[in-house]
Amino acid sequence: MPLNRRKFLKKSAATGAGVAIAGAAAAPAAEAAEQQAPGKHVKRYSLTVMGTTDLHGHVFNWDYFKNAEYTDKAGNAQGLARISTLVNQIRAEKGHCNTLLLDAGDTIQGTPLTYYYAKVDPITAKGGPVHPMAQAMNAIGYDAAALGNHEFNYGIETLRKFEDQLDFPLLGANAVDAKTLRPAFPPYFIKTFHVPGARPVRVAVLGLTNPGIAIWDKAYVQGKLAFPGLEEQAAKWVPKLKALGADVVVVSAHSGSSGTSSYGDQLPYVENAAANVAKQVPDIDAVLVGHAHVEIPELKVTNDKTGKTVVLSEPLAYAERLSVFDIELVFEKGRWTVESVSSKVLNSNSVADDPKITKLLSDEHAKVVTYVNQVVGTATATLTTVEARYKDAPIIDLITKVQEDVVKAALAGTEYASLPVIAQASPFSRTSEIPAGNVTIRDLSSLYVYDNTLVAKLLTGAQVRAYLEYSAQYYVQTATDAAVDVEKLTNAGGRPDYNYDYVSGLSYDIDIAQPAGSRIKNLTFNGAALDDAQQFVFAVNNYRANGGGAFPHVASAKELWSESTEIRTRIAEWVTAKGVLDPKDFASVDWKLTRNGTPVF
Repeated sequence: MPLNRRKFLKKSAATGAGVAIAGAAAAPAAEAAEQQAPGKHVKRYSLTVMGTTDLHGHVFNWDYFKNAEYTDKAGNAQGLARISTLVNQIRAEKGHCNTLLLDAGDTIQGTPLTYYYAKVDPITAKGGPVHPMAQAMNAIGYDAAALGNHEFNYGIETLRKFEDQLDFPLLGANAVDAKTLRPAFPPYFIKTFHVPGARPVRVAVLGLTNPGIAIWDKAYVQGKLAFPGLEEQAAKWVPKLKALGADVVVVSAHSGSSGTSSYGDQLPYVENAAANVAKQVPDIDAVLVGHAHVEIPELKVTNDKTGKTVVLSEPLAYAERLSVFDIELVFEKGRWTVESVSSKVLNSNSVADDPKITKLLSDEHAKVVTYVNQVVGTATATLTTVEARYKDAPIIDLITKVQEDVVKAALAGTEYASLPVIAQASPFSRTSEIPAGNVTIRDLSSLYVYDNTLVAKLLTGAQVRAYLEYSAQYYVQTATDAAVDVEKLTNAGGRPDYNYDYVSGLSYDIDIAQPAGSRIKNLTFNGAALDDAQQFVFAVNNYRANGGGAFPHVASAKELWSESTEIRTRIAEWVTAKGVLDPKDFASVDWKLTRNGTPVF
């Protein structure tokens, strides 16, 4: 008898134990067909598995930061309302009873819509609202979703409430109770598809999440949950699924396919392990890939042990694409065998919003639009991130100034109050702008797009120098006489913009003619060469403080203070208190790019 999901959750909450099997009998399968083979009839069945990932709160094709329809140069469209239309089309074509709809995680963080229902009108409040993402995904009819790392950004209480609001399971075979090491979420889901005149087809979905949660949301999960490697957990669970009679095994993995990790050697597990799982673990037929925000229509991986081909697909994030796996089965020797798997992605820009989803969530959308357009101050000048990757931009100084002020206030009266406070910030967006005149919450939110919180760490001058050298690896080495193309100057080695940091309160040059590791020149504090033994309070976001980006020293440094209020909120509070946003209150030129001592700009 399948374990009822809600019973599983109660049991799981109490003991961290148990395994959920969600059985759902489908209607008779129209796709099953008899084909004449030499001397016998061969039963066949066609199954279609659809998948999304990294939805990040995108219900509509709307940019809350720009207060306009979303557009980009590639002509992409976003939102679950579009995905719903694509799903309806495939169900109409294939027969609803022959399809499965999955997600690979990162659902409840990423837009002002998700922030609003986590913090402003929280789903955790008594009699609180149903999360818009739960409403949309329930209405579309998802069968299961894997946990993403961003599911943990608002704490376990918010995640559990969201889970409870879903009509389908949130899967995480490698999200385990820290003490018992038993599953803290359902590891898998099994659905039965009935076939006329033949045995039913049983499809198992194994959910895997990202080991990096242990670092990125350490404050919420430490001592409560553990996140072992995807490969070892898949190797443990897939044989169990086959023993339970699974004819098809699909993995929904919130993990990219590259085999790389952003957190260096801080964890013994691979961050982007989806292809490793396909290679190392036998009996997997298809993998829905997430986390990496890249588009992979079809990637074929050969399993090391069986030589069998495993098909992977990753749809683009924000509901811009839908992955579609077509799985063909044949009934031979009394059992179903997977004969072939192929995959592709469909583009959300090819369809219109599903009016059902528009109607369902128009009120929630309108509330959030009103919220983000609240005026909180006025700016004396336009501030923009357009050049922030390669020039010290005042708009990033605003972030560091706010962080410095919050940490100074928090440490007042403590033994660390006399130490200088410095701060880091990254150019997250290339298009953020705070216009001269009225400043709204959405203007400030677009500057700080992540739900990061603030931490104070203790660093020495020598450690700060090493931190800056590591950050400066972001630049492509450029000879003194070479032409400078700003589009080719940054992101060396594929490093993303959010893993390049400014550090305030110091003065330094970054000599991009030099090799990585020897670029920081003229590093001074208060007009004098930096003393390696000088102690600093470092105001840093929780992602970086916990090891995100693998910057040296910061993760292991002594923590002096931390909080759960988002840096984005602190920026809004700071601007609201000032009333006027004037660069003279926060802007300073702390660093510049040089080549052998000559400024690049």
